[in-house]
Amino acid sequence: MAHIYYDKDADLSRMHDKTVAVIGFGSQGHAHALNLRDSSVKVVVGLYPGSKSWSKVEAAGLPALSVAEAAQAADVIIILTPDVGQARLYREQIAPAMRAGKTLMFAHGFNIRYGQITPPADVDVSMIAPKGPGHRVRETYVAGQGVPALLAVYQDASGHAKENALAYASALGAGRAGILETTFEEETETDLFGEQVVLCGGVSALVKAGFDTLVEAGYQPEIAYFECLHELKLIVDLMYQGGLSYMRYSVSDTAEHGDYTAGPKIVTAETRANMRNILADIQSGAYAEEWIEENANGRPNFNRWRQEGMNSEIEQVGKNLRRMMPWLNPREVQPGQGGA
Repeated sequence: MAHIYYDKDADLSRMHDKTVAVIGFGSQGHAHALNLRDSSVKVVVGLYPGSKSWSKVEAAGLPALSVAEAAQAADVIIILTPDVGQARLYREQIAPAMRAGKTLMFAHGFNIRYGQITPPADVDVSMIAPKGPGHRVRETYVAGQGVPALLAVYQDASGHAKENALAYASALGAGRAGILETTFEEETETDLFGEQVVLCGGVSALVKAGFDTLVEAGYQPEIAYFECLHELKLIVDLMYQGGLSYMRYSVSDTAEHGDYTAGPKIVTAETRANMRNILADIQSGAYAEEWIEENANGRPNFNRWRQEGMNSEIEQVGKNLRRMMPWLNPREVQPGQGGA
């Protein structure tokens, strides 16, 4: 069982004599910077020249500096930029500022786990990974609540890396909900596995396969969309609130019966074997090597898959149906756009 810490286990004063450089001001970056500031921690934000976030940082009343300047000024540096660019950013802008007594922090362990970033031996290296998107981390903090977070220590040069990480997590608001202790290895491997097998890869493939099956059988694409994608949120919300049991309690007996009888036919022994193979590739580093090489080559496969997905029938049908439901606050991604 995980060891869980709360505010009572953290000494927030450990952060009050430190300057924290938050590198990046995106989803997680803005939440970390604002929550830390509101917890009386001195914060500077590191951005690349010309960043669109520069004015947002200044509007929030925070100092905006270049990444190199922020790293030099800080005692604690947390990198909250996308995984794929962190290694180069670290080498070129942050590494020259690393010296004994400093702390290098992350919100995801990818670059440490797969050796893309190698910090000097005389600095602490730790991780605080909130289990929620940045806007929720900020919203819950403002409401006097918090989002649970994972804590890991990779390198304890000072002898106080864990205590300092707990103080950081408490300043972020995570101590109000719970801070679960883990390792960089466990966080990275389970995070990648969850994304690939369930949250993104598994769910996306299942939704599209169900939609395609109904359309190929002659059913209207709009009906297939509602049954295989639109209503998924209703089910996930129930699971989010009370687990699988609450979801099954809340749906009809017919739906629950279909859960028990059809589920094992979809997730078969072969499916589980493929899950184990995916996990093995994550553990061995084979997946990381593939993704790093894909980025080094300009993302040819990634960009093709993204475009094919945007052009698929389920996306075109869904776009038109969502326009009929403005209360959803529908969002549309244009060709060439992508996330972090």
